[in-house]
Amino acid sequence: MRASDGDRDKVAGVLREHYAQGRLTGEEFDERLERLYSSRTYGELARLTYDLPDVDLRRMTPAPVPANVPRRDVQRKGVTAMWATWALASGINWMVWLIIGVTNGLDFVYPWPLWVMGPWGVVLLVATLFGGRGDRPDR
Repeated sequence: MRASDGDRDKVAGVLREHYAQGRLTGEEFDERLERLYSSRTYGELARLTYDLPDVDLRRMTPAPVPANVPRRDVQRKGVTAMWATWALASGINWMVWLIIGVTNGLDFVYPWPLWVMGPWGVVLLVATLFGGRGDRPDR
């Protein structure tokens, strides 16, 4: 049977709890989290906790969302992080382009960083402008 995002969140909470109680090492916890978010079925989720005390996923409640943090703020932080990553990668590409141009005797080649930052920036712009609409209402 296919697992939902909510099911994966529940298992993540179970793994965090077992890690906090010392049943998992940091390395095991990280490895299981990686496998968790690529899992698609209940069987795959069950394999992540097979050697831990039993937890019935169907009866487990999802981790509480802090009431004082609106969903819009969480989304804004995610969008800000995506733009910061884009800006950093674009800056690095422009620096490489500049260094190549300077070391070639100020003979600057075609501005290829535009091909890195352009499509990525367009996707981010669309996600920023239209992402999150039609979603769940703000909490």
